[in-house]
Amino acid sequence: MKAIEPLLLSGRVRAIGVDTINRRAWSNSDVAIEEQARQQALFARFLEEEVVPRVRTACGDDTVRITAAGASFGAFHAANAFFRRPDLFDALVSMSGFFDLAPNYLRGYSDDNCYYNNPAWYLPRLEGRYLDLLRDSAGIYLVTGRGPYEMPDASFGLSSILSSKGIPHTLDIWGTDVSHEPVWWRKMLAHALEKMGFQEPA
Repeated sequence: MKAIEPLLLSGRVRAIGVDTINRRAWSNSDVAIEEQARQQALFARFLEEEVVPRVRTACGDDTVRITAAGASFGAFHAANAFFRRPDLFDALVSMSGFFDLAPNYLRGYSDDNCYYNNPAWYLPRLEGRYLDLLRDSAGIYLVTGRGPYEMPDASFGLSSILSSKGIPHTLDIWGTDVSHEPVWWRKMLAHALEKMGFQEPA
């Protein structure tokens, strides 16, 4: 949180960390993919039905929408939360993220838990109120590097989907010196929040 300390101290931003489900799901090779997907679906519901209400209570506003942010696999979870429920989340900061479980995790398997928790699958078919919210009242900042272990193609791919749906967003690709490490994610987060209008008051 040091990277955004001025914003925290000024009250411009509140930061709440949520652990992921990965140890019980996608990083757990001892369970079947079907169970991994079920755990992912439970995690999504936990965010929507338990975390969001608690955040709203802490903010004193039961209608507030929340910014979702994450790096690497955390960016996937942040993006999934945001795109599943833009009525609950109004902004996304994705750092060095990926947005499709299919190539490395699903291995040909598919069910409803997979489909509705894999943005690369459900976003292209999104319609109605949620699409309107993403088009008209949401902020999306995708930032990634080109250095070791970075996945810029994933951000390019999501950007293409968003453009095809008429969803405004910023795609910010950093250089080949930027590697897949927390030191860069701290810089990315502060940079993205500044660009999105969360600047420290003068």
